[in-house]
Amino acid sequence: MTKTILLALAGVFLASSAAWAQPTEIRIGVALEPPALDPTAGAAEAIDVVVYQNVFEGLVRIDQNGAVQPGLAESWSVAEDGLTYTFNLHDNVTFHDGTGFDADDVKFTFERILAEDSVNAQKALYTPIDNVSVIDPLTAQFTLSRPDGLFLFNLGRGDAVIVAPESADNNASEPIGTGPFAFTQWDRGSRVILERNGAYWGEAPALTKATYMFISDTATLTNALLAGDVDGTNNFAPEALAVFENDPRFKVLVGSTEGETIVGTNNARAPFNDLRVRQAMAHALNRQEVIDGATYGYGVPIGTHFAPHHPYYLDLTGTYPYDPDAARALLAEAGYPDGFSATLKLPPVAYARLSGQIIASQFAQVGIRLELINVEWAQWLEDVLANKDFDLTIVAHVEPFDIGIYADPNYYFGYDNPEVQALNETLNATTDEAERKALAQQIETIIADDAVNIYLFELAQTGVWNAKLEGMWPNAPIEGVVLRDIHWVE
Repeated sequence: MTKTILLALAGVFLASSAAWAQPTEIRIGVALEPPALDPTAGAAEAIDVVVYQNVFEGLVRIDQNGAVQPGLAESWSVAEDGLTYTFNLHDNVTFHDGTGFDADDVKFTFERILAEDSVNAQKALYTPIDNVSVIDPLTAQFTLSRPDGLFLFNLGRGDAVIVAPESADNNASEPIGTGPFAFTQWDRGSRVILERNGAYWGEAPALTKATYMFISDTATLTNALLAGDVDGTNNFAPEALAVFENDPRFKVLVGSTEGETIVGTNNARAPFNDLRVRQAMAHALNRQEVIDGATYGYGVPIGTHFAPHHPYYLDLTGTYPYDPDAARALLAEAGYPDGFSATLKLPPVAYARLSGQIIASQFAQVGIRLELINVEWAQWLEDVLANKDFDLTIVAHVEPFDIGIYADPNYYFGYDNPEVQALNETLNATTDEAERKALAQQIETIIADDAVNIYLFELAQTGVWNAKLEGMWPNAPIEGVVLRDIHWVE
């Protein structure tokens, strides 16, 4: 065989190998461009979508089920009184600029969060921290002023990622963290590019490069996906998903978010201060009809105020099943045999206004006549949230683990139950996971039985991805598009 033929065969083999090689880059379409890239100094969810667990890491991290996992801390211990947390840090960790990570960075990060001039969006969550001590370079100790059962979870938020004093001031535009991906480029109005951190202390991700492309228009994003210019998006408009559902080139991942969507009820105002009236409204609700009409079938049904993906979740959707006859009987028993009239204030989001129309039709069948009042967000915040000037409303509560709002009688739905208040106080002071779960589920059950609000659905996360991609989170227990497990397959 001549040298020329051997070279030609080698060229064919190399070309074939290149063709067979798995891609290692990804282009992700997201609707909103972040205003900055420092999650510890801004409230926008769009920041975490790009950098959370990718560029920046915390002492712990939240996994796709909402559970707390080790992060920069490989382990920790909690004192019996729940006031002292000692974290053992991973060794040989560096920031993307080569500076070393140690307990001094932990102390700096939380003193910065709690400083008088702090702009951290969730600063209030960290006020139980009384002191952060450096025991040695790989050991940091937190002393709390009171027990806080959500302390570890809150350490896993994007607001509490660890930053270095050498680079913190510039993180808004040039973020430097310890994560598996390093920031390389931000073309304002267009994209952010991250590349694999070759010096990463943990397991190396499969991807070598991730480009977040900012595409706010649904039609434009649809075309980009169909043309292959974008490999996926974490949350696509549900009304447009039909384009991709039967296309073998794509997979549609439907999961839940932290958005508990409810018919918020003014429990302090007649007739809603009567349990029988609230039970009647719950029985008058055909939840699936609302989900089909308002979320195009993608909402996840809920029967209490908790995210279905959370390990504490109880399925209480059957507490008050759809039963118009039972609703009419309860209304008559409560003194409203002919029903009553009420207002339903709807903020300017599609899920609320579509749900409102469907629910008004359902309630009319049992004699409850609703006047739909569309309001802008500013008016909703003033009328409903601040002044409690409403009968009913529809809104999604998107804060993780916010069941504690039911222990506040001054909160907008005016629910005053001393048993729930006592349980929540115990929950907040409890660190044992099994005990916390039992307490949370007690509260879930009580508020479902009391029909405090009408529980509709969890806002869905509807991702559209190239069919050859794996490892994306179907659920969104916390803001972010986490890249560590995403990879291409044949």
